[in-house]
Amino acid sequence: MVYGAIDLHTRHSEIRIIDGDGRVIREGRIATTRERLIASVADVGHIRILLEAGTESEWVAGALEGAGHEVIVADPNYAPMYGDRRRRIKTDRRDVAALAEANRHGWFRRAYRRSAAQRTIQQQLTSRTALVQMRTKTISVIRSLVRQEGYRIPSGRAALIPARLDALAFPVALQQRLAPLCRTVAQLTAEILGIETALEATADADPIVQQLQTVPGVGLIVALMFRAFIDTIARFGTAAQVSAALGLVPREDSSAERRLRGHITKAGPSALRSILVQAAWACWRSKRSGTLHAWVEGVAHRRGRRIAVVALARRLSRILFAIWRDGTVFQPAVLAAA
Repeated sequence: MVYGAIDLHTRHSEIRIIDGDGRVIREGRIATTRERLIASVADVGHIRILLEAGTESEWVAGALEGAGHEVIVADPNYAPMYGDRRRRIKTDRRDVAALAEANRHGWFRRAYRRSAAQRTIQQQLTSRTALVQMRTKTISVIRSLVRQEGYRIPSGRAALIPARLDALAFPVALQQRLAPLCRTVAQLTAEILGIETALEATADADPIVQQLQTVPGVGLIVALMFRAFIDTIARFGTAAQVSAALGLVPREDSSAERRLRGHITKAGPSALRSILVQAAWACWRSKRSGTLHAWVEGVAHRRGRRIAVVALARRLSRILFAIWRDGTVFQPAVLAAA
């Protein structure tokens, strides 16, 4: 069998192709384009190619698979994949040589490849997050400029900032300075609304997202983000594995009789972890939370509110997984072990 490896980079990548005995068939530096990647392996026959998971990996894998090759997208955190590579002398050529040998010997751990549908939704969610952050930053600048002139803007929904400014009697000079910022907020709001409308249509056609939204505090964005991250329920065996993948479990350094547990690991996607904590605050305040409210109040009494809300976020991640796995909805009165 012929084995290949590509050390991917934005502009140029290193490629190495070896045979079953480890002899080099081809190596070199190529432009990271579909045409060059496919052409670089076109005359060698069927190859098993290994890539590290990263920003570029999915489209490269798709292009090479479309050309008839087997592609492995590997977890870059799997140390045995790099053999005896020495970090004191690190080059792209050494990296791709280590990846090629890992491919030949099977020293790799496959990374999970999200489905095309959920990858599209994740990109929409990422775009929405970026637009919301831009709007928030713009509003902060508006508030700062207004405060510098001795005025205040009443609090309220971000989308209504331009309307609230129009209702205030600011000096003409200040209005002129604020005008481009107000137009920016209005444009960003329109773009955010457009993405949310598309996401709502997607959610309406997805029964899993509908199930997830029955949990108190879990709205459209939380449900879609969780759905996109999990992708397929068979990916995880237990709800505890989901919490660990989201970085919501405590760090631990235990040995023999010693047991030390610290802050959460913060592994996995930070955006989803953050929004689950926000959902936990909303769940805590919700009248529909049932026995969850009493449970989190008890944790808060013993450990404090900050620890309690993270604990509730962890439990929400397990409840969401269990609801999806069991094909049920949230039941306030009875919470089965997730």
